[in-house]
Amino acid sequence: MSKHDVQCLWEVGAQLGEGPLWVAEQNRLYFVDLKNQTLHAQDVVTGQRRSWAMPDYICWLIARRDGDGFMAGLRDGIARVWLEPELRIEYLHRPFPADSGLRMNDAKVDSVGRIWAGSMHNTDYAQAIGTLFRLDTDHQLHALDNDYHICNGPAFSLDGATMYHTDSYEGRTYAYPLAADGTLGAPCVWREFGEGEGSPDGMTVDSEGCVWIAQWGGSRVCRYSPEGELLETIAVPVRNPASCTFGGADLKTLYITTAREDNTPEQLAAHPLTGAVFAVRVDVAGVPAGRFG
Repeated sequence: MSKHDVQCLWEVGAQLGEGPLWVAEQNRLYFVDLKNQTLHAQDVVTGQRRSWAMPDYICWLIARRDGDGFMAGLRDGIARVWLEPELRIEYLHRPFPADSGLRMNDAKVDSVGRIWAGSMHNTDYAQAIGTLFRLDTDHQLHALDNDYHICNGPAFSLDGATMYHTDSYEGRTYAYPLAADGTLGAPCVWREFGEGEGSPDGMTVDSEGCVWIAQWGGSRVCRYSPEGELLETIAVPVRNPASCTFGGADLKTLYITTAREDNTPEQLAAHPLTGAVFAVRVDVAGVPAGRFG
């Protein structure tokens, strides 16, 4: 059991809460409700909240180094997005047809400023047709690996030489050697998740190089050593934690998104905070989220 006090930050009732992003200069936590096609943000100092209705699924949001809007994964591609003063969307890539049944799922930025993003089948998770893409800072898109069921993560070691990436359907997280030019080496299975642990979902890395993974169906977020050894468990009062990130002034608040999806009416009744965003203070700081560009 966790020694930490997990607090409900926003009882938003997300169908599929994903992609938490801390933007320090705004004191804002951003996150998406993917299937409700909504982007949310909360100023954690003032408590002020904003929500933006999107024209389609929004799967992730990433800040840009130049501060000029954001990068976002939408159902069928990658776009630049401006939120204020009004919502504006400019597609950069649509790597698969809109009627393909595929969608984007999760993404992160490496230390060089490149986006790594995965795709998956929207409804039939048994289909291993997902692709891992890399978007370079010159906006060129490359397909680096394929045959994924549910792409989740990724996250990067502190030295940038390893990329962790998950196929949630398989219950496996892989470690890829990552070269400075963005070339991936052959992956190895970094950790396999067993019965009762839940399925590995969104992840982040802390300032000691340890990996934090939200475990869908497992009611927990766990911290692992760089070698995959379980170090710490944080119990979350819902079945499906979906992703996590560090924020706050000292980067010692772990924010956790959750999902109402894949719960029975009985499970929802037993876990009334399902779909909320949670915050918990931890002993180790995270690292600032990478920015594109």
